[in-house]
Amino acid sequence: MEIVLCVTGSVAAVETVKLARELRRQGTDVKCFMSDDACHIIHPYALEFATGQEIVLELTGKIEHVKYAQADLILVAPATANVISKFAYKIADNPINSLLITACGHDTPILMVPSMHDSMYCSVEENIHKLEEEGIKFVKPRMDEGKAKFPDLEDIVLNALRNANNGDLKGKKVMVSAGGTYEAIDHIRGITNRSSGKMGIEIAKEAFIRGAEVTLLEAEVSVPVPHSLNSIKVVSSNEMNEKVMEMINDFDVFISAAAVSDFSPSVVEKSKISSSKELELKLKPATKIINQIKKQNPEIFLVGFKAEYGVPEEELIESSQKQIENSRVDLVVANDVAVEGAGFGSDKNQVIFVDQEAQKIHLSTKKEIAGLLWEKIISQL
Repeated sequence: MEIVLCVTGSVAAVETVKLARELRRQGTDVKCFMSDDACHIIHPYALEFATGQEIVLELTGKIEHVKYAQADLILVAPATANVISKFAYKIADNPINSLLITACGHDTPILMVPSMHDSMYCSVEENIHKLEEEGIKFVKPRMDEGKAKFPDLEDIVLNALRNANNGDLKGKKVMVSAGGTYEAIDHIRGITNRSSGKMGIEIAKEAFIRGAEVTLLEAEVSVPVPHSLNSIKVVSSNEMNEKVMEMINDFDVFISAAAVSDFSPSVVEKSKISSSKELELKLKPATKIINQIKKQNPEIFLVGFKAEYGVPEEELIESSQKQIENSRVDLVVANDVAVEGAGFGSDKNQVIFVDQEAQKIHLSTKKEIAGLLWEKIISQL
Protein backbone atom coordinates (compact mmCIF):
# COMPACT_ATOMS: atom_id res chain seq x y z
CA MET A 1 0.00 0.00 0.00
CA GLU A 2 1.40 3.39 -1.03
CA ILE A 3 0.39 6.65 0.66
CA VAL A 4 1.62 10.04 -0.55
CA LEU A 5 1.93 12.39 2.42
CA CYS A 6 1.67 16.08 1.47
CA VAL A 7 2.99 18.44 4.17
CA THR A 8 2.05 22.13 3.97
CA GLY A 9 2.98 25.24 5.95
CA SER A 10 1.10 24.85 9.22
CA VAL A 11 2.95 24.62 12.52
CA ALA A 12 1.35 21.15 12.83
CA ALA A 13 3.96 20.05 10.28
CA VAL A 14 6.17 19.28 13.30
CA GLU A 15 3.91 16.26 13.97
CA THR A 16 4.41 14.73 10.54
CA VAL A 17 7.61 12.84 11.37
CA LYS A 18 5.66 10.82 13.94
CA LEU A 19 2.78 10.47 11.49
CA ALA A 20 5.02 9.14 8.72
CA ARG A 21 6.69 6.67 11.09
CA GLU A 22 3.33 5.40 12.33
CA LEU A 23 2.04 4.93 8.77
CA ARG A 24 5.15 2.88 8.01
CA ARG A 25 4.58 0.79 11.15
CA GLN A 26 1.18 -0.08 9.70
CA GLY A 27 2.91 -1.55 6.65
CA THR A 28 2.48 1.33 4.21
CA ASP A 29 5.05 2.78 1.81
CA VAL A 30 5.14 6.57 2.38
CA LYS A 31 6.25 9.12 -0.23
CA CYS A 32 6.35 12.76 0.83
CA PHE A 33 5.71 16.09 -0.93
CA MET A 34 6.56 19.30 0.98
CA SER A 35 5.56 22.90 0.26
CA ASP A 36 8.06 25.76 0.53
CA ASP A 37 6.36 27.03 3.68
CA ALA A 38 6.50 23.57 5.26
CA CYS A 39 10.28 23.58 4.76
CA HIS A 40 10.47 26.73 6.92
CA ILE A 41 8.91 24.77 9.80
CA ILE A 42 10.53 21.35 9.46
CA HIS A 43 13.61 20.35 7.50
CA PRO A 44 13.07 17.93 4.59
CA TYR A 45 15.81 15.69 6.01
CA ALA A 46 13.55 14.86 8.97
CA LEU A 47 10.83 13.51 6.69
CA GLU A 48 13.39 11.83 4.46
CA PHE A 49 14.52 9.94 7.57
CA ALA A 50 10.89 9.18 8.58
CA THR A 51 9.82 7.92 5.14
CA GLY A 52 13.07 6.40 3.97
CA GLN A 53 12.58 8.17 0.63
CA GLU A 54 13.69 11.37 -1.09
CA ILE A 55 11.26 14.26 -0.56
CA VAL A 56 9.57 15.95 -3.52
CA LEU A 57 10.10 19.72 -3.21
CA GLU A 58 9.62 20.73 -6.84
CA LEU A 59 8.42 19.21 -10.07
CA THR A 60 11.13 18.08 -12.47
CA GLY A 61 11.40 16.15 -15.70
CA LYS A 62 10.42 13.07 -13.67
CA ILE A 63 6.85 14.54 -13.63
CA GLU A 64 6.41 13.59 -9.97
CA HIS A 65 2.79 14.86 -9.87
CA VAL A 66 1.88 12.29 -12.51
CA LYS A 67 4.10 9.48 -11.20
CA TYR A 68 2.53 9.49 -7.72
CA ALA A 69 -1.03 10.50 -8.63
CA GLN A 70 -2.23 6.88 -8.68
CA ALA A 71 -1.11 5.96 -5.16
CA ASP A 72 -3.57 4.19 -2.86
CA LEU A 73 -4.13 7.48 -1.03
CA ILE A 74 -3.07 11.12 -1.12
CA LEU A 75 -2.94 12.39 2.49
CA VAL A 76 -2.63 16.16 2.98
CA ALA A 77 -1.61 16.60 6.62
CA PRO A 78 -1.58 19.31 7.70
CA ALA A 79 -3.80 21.02 5.13
CA THR A 80 -3.65 24.82 5.24
CA ALA A 81 -6.32 27.28 4.14
CA ASN A 82 -4.10 28.01 1.13
CA VAL A 83 -3.89 24.44 -0.21
CA ILE A 84 -7.59 23.74 0.49
CA SER A 85 -8.81 26.87 -1.28
CA LYS A 86 -6.53 26.46 -4.30
CA PHE A 87 -7.57 22.83 -4.65
CA ALA A 88 -11.26 23.77 -4.41
CA TYR A 89 -10.81 25.95 -7.51
CA LYS A 90 -8.23 23.68 -9.17
CA ILE A 91 -5.32 26.12 -9.10
CA ALA A 92 -2.07 24.25 -9.77
CA ASP A 93 0.74 26.68 -8.92
CA ASN A 94 2.79 24.32 -6.72
CA PRO A 95 3.76 20.62 -6.68
CA ILE A 96 1.16 19.61 -4.07
CA ASN A 97 -1.82 21.18 -5.81
CA SER A 98 -0.58 19.82 -9.15
CA LEU A 99 -0.51 16.35 -7.59
CA LEU A 100 -4.01 16.74 -6.11
CA ILE A 101 -5.55 17.89 -9.39
CA THR A 102 -3.86 15.06 -11.30
CA ALA A 103 -5.03 12.54 -8.69
CA CYS A 104 -8.62 13.71 -9.18
CA GLY A 105 -8.37 12.66 -12.79
CA HIS A 106 -7.51 9.12 -11.66
CA ASP A 107 -10.17 8.99 -8.89
CA THR A 108 -7.39 8.46 -6.35
CA PRO A 109 -8.72 8.80 -2.77
CA ILE A 110 -7.71 12.10 -1.16
CA LEU A 111 -7.84 12.75 2.59
CA MET A 112 -7.20 16.22 4.05
CA VAL A 113 -6.42 17.14 7.67
CA PRO A 114 -7.06 20.88 8.17
CA SER A 115 -4.90 22.69 10.72
CA MET A 116 -5.07 26.49 11.15
CA HIS A 117 -6.49 29.29 13.29
CA ASP A 118 -10.24 28.82 13.87
CA SER A 119 -11.12 32.09 12.09
CA MET A 120 -9.34 30.83 8.96
CA TYR A 121 -11.05 27.46 9.33
CA CYS A 122 -14.46 29.14 9.42
CA SER A 123 -13.51 31.20 6.36
CA VAL A 124 -12.66 28.13 4.25
CA GLU A 125 -15.61 25.95 5.36
CA GLU A 126 -17.39 26.74 2.09
CA ASN A 127 -14.38 25.44 0.16
CA ILE A 128 -14.26 22.34 2.40
CA HIS A 129 -17.94 21.62 1.70
CA LYS A 130 -17.31 22.12 -2.04
CA LEU A 131 -14.53 19.52 -1.94
CA GLU A 132 -16.61 17.13 0.16
CA GLU A 133 -19.31 17.24 -2.51
CA GLU A 134 -16.62 16.18 -4.99
CA GLY A 135 -15.78 13.14 -2.84
CA ILE A 136 -12.74 14.51 -0.99
CA LYS A 137 -12.58 13.26 2.60
CA PHE A 138 -11.62 15.32 5.66
CA VAL A 139 -10.55 14.46 9.20
CA LYS A 140 -12.13 17.02 11.48
CA PRO A 141 -9.60 19.09 13.44
CA ARG A 142 -9.51 19.28 17.22
CA MET A 143 -11.01 22.65 18.14
CA ASP A 144 -9.09 24.06 21.11
CA GLU A 145 -7.65 27.41 22.26
CA GLY A 146 -9.12 29.26 19.29
CA LYS A 147 -7.42 26.96 16.80
CA ALA A 148 -8.37 24.09 14.51
CA LYS A 149 -5.62 21.79 15.75
CA PHE A 150 -4.12 18.59 14.39
CA PRO A 151 -6.24 15.59 15.51
CA ASP A 152 -4.68 12.70 17.43
CA LEU A 153 -2.25 10.79 15.20
CA GLU A 154 -4.19 7.56 15.74
CA ASP A 155 -7.33 9.12 14.25
CA ILE A 156 -5.39 10.35 11.22
CA VAL A 157 -3.83 6.93 10.70
CA LEU A 158 -7.18 5.13 11.09
CA ASN A 159 -8.83 7.39 8.53
CA ALA A 160 -5.87 7.11 6.17
CA LEU A 161 -5.95 3.30 6.29
CA ARG A 162 -9.74 3.30 5.89
CA ASN A 163 -9.57 5.45 2.75
CA ALA A 164 -6.65 3.50 1.28
CA ASN A 165 -8.23 0.12 2.04
CA ASN A 166 -10.23 -2.01 -0.39
CA GLY A 167 -13.28 -1.67 1.90
CA ASP A 168 -14.29 -5.33 2.22
CA LEU A 169 -16.72 -4.33 5.01
CA LYS A 170 -18.08 -1.28 3.21
CA GLY A 171 -21.85 -1.07 3.64
CA LYS A 172 -21.85 -3.28 6.73
CA LYS A 173 -23.00 -2.04 10.13
CA VAL A 174 -20.95 -3.48 12.98
CA MET A 175 -21.48 -3.29 16.73
CA VAL A 176 -18.67 -4.24 19.12
CA SER A 177 -18.82 -4.29 22.91
CA ALA A 178 -15.62 -3.74 24.88
CA GLY A 179 -14.37 -3.48 28.47
CA GLY A 180 -15.73 -4.64 31.79
CA THR A 181 -19.14 -3.77 33.19
CA TYR A 182 -19.48 -2.25 36.66
CA GLU A 183 -22.22 -3.39 39.04
CA ALA A 184 -22.89 -0.91 41.83
CA ILE A 185 -23.10 -2.02 45.48
CA ASP A 186 -23.67 1.52 46.71
CA HIS A 187 -22.88 4.98 45.32
CA ILE A 188 -19.16 4.45 45.86
CA ARG A 189 -18.41 0.74 45.59
CA GLY A 190 -19.08 -1.84 42.94
CA ILE A 191 -18.15 -5.14 41.34
CA THR A 192 -16.15 -5.21 38.12
CA ASN A 193 -13.40 -7.27 36.45
CA ARG A 194 -9.92 -6.83 35.00
CA SER A 195 -10.92 -6.40 31.35
CA SER A 196 -8.99 -3.53 29.72
CA GLY A 197 -11.14 -3.31 26.58
CA LYS A 198 -8.06 -3.62 24.33
CA MET A 199 -9.36 -6.59 22.34
CA GLY A 200 -12.75 -5.05 21.62
CA ILE A 201 -11.24 -1.71 20.63
CA GLU A 202 -8.78 -3.40 18.24
CA ILE A 203 -11.69 -5.31 16.66
CA ALA A 204 -13.65 -2.06 16.24
CA LYS A 205 -10.63 -0.27 14.74
CA GLU A 206 -10.04 -3.08 12.25
CA ALA A 207 -13.70 -2.97 11.17
CA PHE A 208 -13.43 0.82 10.73
CA ILE A 209 -10.32 0.46 8.58
CA ARG A 210 -12.13 -2.11 6.42
CA GLY A 211 -14.93 0.36 5.70
CA ALA A 212 -17.67 -0.67 8.12
CA GLU A 213 -19.98 1.71 9.97
CA VAL A 214 -18.87 0.92 13.51
CA THR A 215 -20.55 1.45 16.87
CA LEU A 216 -18.53 0.67 19.99
CA LEU A 217 -20.36 -0.07 23.23
CA GLU A 218 -17.74 1.11 25.69
CA ALA A 219 -17.89 -0.21 29.25
CA GLU A 220 -14.99 0.38 31.70
CA VAL A 221 -11.81 0.49 29.59
CA SER A 222 -8.21 1.32 30.49
CA VAL A 223 -7.04 2.52 27.06
CA PRO A 224 -8.08 5.56 24.98
CA VAL A 225 -10.85 5.10 22.43
CA PRO A 226 -10.12 6.78 19.06
CA HIS A 227 -12.40 9.74 18.35
CA SER A 228 -13.12 8.34 14.89
CA LEU A 229 -15.12 5.49 16.41
CA ASN A 230 -18.76 6.10 17.24
CA SER A 231 -18.57 5.20 20.93
CA ILE A 232 -21.52 4.83 23.31
CA LYS A 233 -20.63 4.72 27.00
CA VAL A 234 -22.37 2.11 29.18
CA VAL A 235 -21.67 1.12 32.78
CA SER A 236 -23.63 -1.88 34.06
CA SER A 237 -24.61 -5.16 32.41
CA ASN A 238 -28.25 -4.04 32.54
CA GLU A 239 -27.44 -0.76 30.80
CA MET A 240 -25.48 -2.62 28.12
CA ASN A 241 -28.34 -5.06 27.63
CA GLU A 242 -30.87 -2.24 27.21
CA LYS A 243 -28.67 -0.44 24.69
CA VAL A 244 -28.01 -3.62 22.68
CA MET A 245 -31.71 -4.52 22.55
CA GLU A 246 -32.59 -0.96 21.51
CA MET A 247 -30.14 -0.93 18.57
CA ILE A 248 -29.42 -4.50 17.47
CA ASN A 249 -31.95 -4.70 14.62
CA ASP A 250 -29.96 -2.13 12.64
CA PHE A 251 -26.72 -4.16 12.55
CA ASP A 252 -25.23 -6.87 10.35
CA VAL A 253 -22.56 -8.06 12.82
CA PHE A 254 -22.38 -8.01 16.62
CA ILE A 255 -19.13 -8.94 18.37
CA SER A 256 -19.58 -9.38 22.10
CA ALA A 257 -16.00 -8.78 23.27
CA ALA A 258 -16.95 -7.08 26.55
CA ALA A 259 -16.46 -8.89 29.85
CA VAL A 260 -20.04 -8.62 31.05
CA SER A 261 -20.67 -9.37 34.72
CA ASP A 262 -22.37 -12.71 35.37
CA PHE A 263 -23.79 -11.44 38.67
CA SER A 264 -25.04 -8.15 40.10
CA PRO A 265 -26.03 -7.17 43.66
CA SER A 266 -29.64 -7.99 44.54
CA VAL A 267 -29.96 -4.65 46.32
CA VAL A 268 -28.08 -1.41 45.60
CA GLU A 269 -27.79 0.71 48.72
CA LYS A 270 -28.97 4.32 48.36
CA SER A 271 -26.11 5.67 50.47
CA LYS A 272 -22.56 4.66 51.33
CA ILE A 273 -22.42 1.43 53.31
CA SER A 274 -20.62 1.90 56.60
CA SER A 275 -17.14 0.36 56.67
CA SER A 276 -17.36 -0.28 60.42
CA LYS A 277 -19.64 -3.28 60.16
CA GLU A 278 -19.63 -6.65 58.45
CA LEU A 279 -21.22 -6.77 55.03
CA GLU A 280 -23.08 -9.69 53.54
CA LEU A 281 -23.58 -9.30 49.82
CA LYS A 282 -26.29 -11.20 47.99
CA LEU A 283 -25.89 -11.52 44.23
CA LYS A 284 -28.35 -12.39 41.49
CA PRO A 285 -27.57 -13.65 37.95
CA ALA A 286 -27.23 -10.84 35.42
CA THR A 287 -29.07 -11.01 32.10
CA LYS A 288 -27.15 -13.01 29.49
CA ILE A 289 -27.03 -10.42 26.72
CA ILE A 290 -25.70 -12.81 24.11
CA ASN A 291 -28.71 -15.12 24.59
CA GLN A 292 -31.10 -12.35 23.50
CA ILE A 293 -29.46 -11.32 20.22
CA LYS A 294 -30.67 -13.94 17.74
CA LYS A 295 -34.17 -13.86 19.21
CA GLN A 296 -34.48 -10.24 18.13
CA ASN A 297 -32.31 -10.27 14.98
CA PRO A 298 -32.04 -13.81 13.58
CA GLU A 299 -30.04 -12.67 10.53
CA ILE A 300 -27.18 -11.00 12.41
CA PHE A 301 -23.70 -12.58 12.40
CA LEU A 302 -23.01 -13.11 16.10
CA VAL A 303 -19.56 -13.54 17.66
CA GLY A 304 -19.19 -14.46 21.31
CA PHE A 305 -16.13 -14.50 23.57
CA LYS A 306 -15.46 -17.27 26.06
CA ALA A 307 -12.88 -16.73 28.82
CA GLU A 308 -11.84 -19.52 31.18
CA TYR A 309 -9.01 -19.79 33.69
CA GLY A 310 -6.48 -22.63 33.72
CA VAL A 311 -8.56 -25.23 31.89
CA PRO A 312 -7.44 -27.87 29.34
CA GLU A 313 -7.82 -26.86 25.70
CA GLU A 314 -10.43 -29.57 25.10
CA GLU A 315 -12.59 -28.21 27.92
CA LEU A 316 -12.30 -24.67 26.53
CA ILE A 317 -13.47 -25.84 23.11
CA GLU A 318 -16.30 -27.85 24.66
CA SER A 319 -17.60 -24.86 26.65
CA SER A 320 -17.44 -22.76 23.45
CA GLN A 321 -19.50 -25.33 21.58
CA LYS A 322 -22.10 -25.16 24.36
CA GLN A 323 -22.26 -21.39 23.87
CA ILE A 324 -22.84 -21.94 20.15
CA GLU A 325 -25.72 -24.27 20.97
CA ASN A 326 -27.27 -22.22 23.78
CA SER A 327 -26.80 -18.71 22.37
CA ARG A 328 -26.92 -19.54 18.64
CA VAL A 329 -23.67 -17.69 18.05
CA ASP A 330 -21.95 -18.16 14.69
CA LEU A 331 -18.42 -18.02 16.06
CA VAL A 332 -16.74 -18.10 19.48
CA VAL A 333 -13.37 -16.57 20.33
CA ALA A 334 -12.16 -18.67 23.25
CA ASN A 335 -9.17 -17.95 25.45
CA ASP A 336 -7.59 -19.11 28.69
CA VAL A 337 -6.76 -15.95 30.64
CA ALA A 338 -4.25 -17.91 32.72
CA VAL A 339 -1.85 -18.16 29.74
CA GLU A 340 1.33 -16.22 30.54
CA GLY A 341 1.61 -12.95 28.60
CA ALA A 342 -2.00 -13.12 27.38
CA GLY A 343 -5.50 -12.17 28.48
CA PHE A 344 -6.79 -9.23 30.51
CA GLY A 345 -4.69 -6.08 30.29
CA SER A 346 -2.09 -7.59 27.97
CA ASP A 347 -1.37 -6.41 24.42
CA LYS A 348 -1.28 -10.06 23.34
CA ASN A 349 -3.57 -13.05 23.52
CA GLN A 350 -3.78 -16.70 22.58
CA VAL A 351 -7.19 -17.72 21.31
CA ILE A 352 -9.15 -20.45 19.57
CA PHE A 353 -11.75 -19.63 16.91
CA VAL A 354 -14.54 -22.16 17.41
CA ASP A 355 -17.42 -22.83 15.01
CA GLN A 356 -17.79 -26.12 13.12
CA GLU A 357 -14.08 -26.56 13.71
CA ALA A 358 -11.45 -25.20 16.10
CA GLN A 359 -8.65 -22.96 14.82
CA LYS A 360 -5.92 -22.16 17.34
CA ILE A 361 -4.19 -18.78 17.12
CA HIS A 362 -0.92 -18.89 19.00
CA LEU A 363 0.27 -15.95 21.09
CA SER A 364 -0.21 -12.85 18.90
CA THR A 365 -0.92 -9.16 19.34
CA LYS A 366 -4.57 -8.27 19.79
CA LYS A 367 -4.32 -6.19 16.63
CA GLU A 368 -3.19 -9.29 14.69
CA ILE A 369 -5.98 -11.36 16.22
CA ALA A 370 -8.53 -8.69 15.23
CA GLY A 371 -7.34 -8.89 11.62
CA LEU A 372 -7.55 -12.70 11.57
CA LEU A 373 -11.00 -12.59 13.18
CA TRP A 374 -12.35 -10.26 10.51
CA GLU A 375 -10.85 -12.39 7.74
CA LYS A 376 -12.78 -15.37 9.15
CA ILE A 377 -16.02 -13.41 9.56
CA ILE A 378 -15.83 -11.91 6.05
CA SER A 379 -15.32 -15.38 4.56
CA GLN A 380 -18.70 -16.39 6.06
CA LEU A 381 -20.75 -13.23 5.51
